[in-house]
Amino acid sequence: MHSLSPSYPAIDLKSITRTTSSPGLKLTHHRVGPTRFVIQCVSRYESANSSAAAPTTGFNIGAGHVGGARYEWQSACAILASKVVSQQQDTEKSGGGADGLSNVNGHPTLDLVPIKESNSYAPLPKPLSIADLSPAPMHGSKLRVAYQGVPGAYSEAAAGKAYPNCEAIPCDQFEVAFQAVELWIADRAVLPVENSLGGSIHRNYDLLLRHRLHIVGEVQLPVHHCLLSLPGVRKEYLTRVISHPQALSQCEHTLTKMGLNVAREAVDDTAGAAEYIATNNLRDTAAIASARAAELYGMQILADGIQDDSGNVTRFVMLAREPIIPRTDRPFKTSIVFAHDKGTSVLFKVLSAFAFRNISLTKIESRPHRNRPIRLVDDANVGTAKHFEYMFYVDFEASLAEARAQNALAEVQEFTSFLRVLGSYPMDMTPWTPSSRED
Repeated sequence: MHSLSPSYPAIDLKSITRTTSSPGLKLTHHRVGPTRFVIQCVSRYESANSSAAAPTTGFNIGAGHVGGARYEWQSACAILASKVVSQQQDTEKSGGGADGLSNVNGHPTLDLVPIKESNSYAPLPKPLSIADLSPAPMHGSKLRVAYQGVPGAYSEAAAGKAYPNCEAIPCDQFEVAFQAVELWIADRAVLPVENSLGGSIHRNYDLLLRHRLHIVGEVQLPVHHCLLSLPGVRKEYLTRVISHPQALSQCEHTLTKMGLNVAREAVDDTAGAAEYIATNNLRDTAAIASARAAELYGMQILADGIQDDSGNVTRFVMLAREPIIPRTDRPFKTSIVFAHDKGTSVLFKVLSAFAFRNISLTKIESRPHRNRPIRLVDDANVGTAKHFEYMFYVDFEASLAEARAQNALAEVQEFTSFLRVLGSYPMDMTPWTPSSRED
């Protein structure tokens, strides 16, 4: 074989491709398909001391020195690849298949190992790209939506109602759902904040303040509880009922009326209770969950619609990394949280800012001020007064695009030491029919 250039010595491709012990160069090759080959060239730089000069068989880009072996390596790759393509074309013209390739670059001993094409090979995972880190699609498109629980949970149904055809991502805890959105694992999170029977879900109110996500929507889901057990189990055989604490409280009176003398134990979520019973084959335990959970985990429905009140609705909020632009062409709701250094005496002034502008409040929730839970007021005559400090969450029916809402918040800011807008978002105006109980 002739020299690659006047300044470089000749390279024997056979010795390159058949020698794997070269300290600076290694070529690997394999067949991807019947008529397609991939050549992989790997240059290896080995040095006992990274600060030492680059050896003649390698190259050190960081030091700015490129040895002649790099040019030899690049040239060898180019020649070998061109010969493979040329040989491939000759094989196709002669009608040869995978076995028709006998030599490459004149070397009959070059081993090209074919890879068998089989449907059993799973496709490789698609690497993340800029598209994966771009803003999420519009409402209703394919979104990755995080929710707390397992498949069959009411939160999964709420995610499907909020974003039809979404990819629901189950999370074992509420905080994990927040983190999934913050870390770009999910595009949205759908989490419950209050129930018409059980009241507020305080954990999520605390997490709304701890994390920097924005409320971009709400969805109200009617809750239809069922008493589930393994197939063939009768009510009188039950010794305990497990479910989420909210579900247990929402069915407390109905369970008593049914005459069930059972222990009631709380677990993380409703569908998780059904999954736990099915997994462990617990024939003395029932779960309070949805009819979908019964279908998913092979359970039977002992009683349908066991909630104490047919008007059982849970309100969920939809969370995203970025807020949406408020509008005035449809009903909007805005959520804020505030506090004041002087305690709760400022609450009246804050509420009056909304009352004077005819803005209706739909929710007021107080949570302990964790950074300063107690405020001490010393009086030389009567002693020290101890006041509990609170953060106040308020929802009001107005869009931040409206002047009256902007003016109200400007006035609220004068009375408070801390004010944060959690989101301004469309109200859920879908019609709703109360659940009916079926014995």
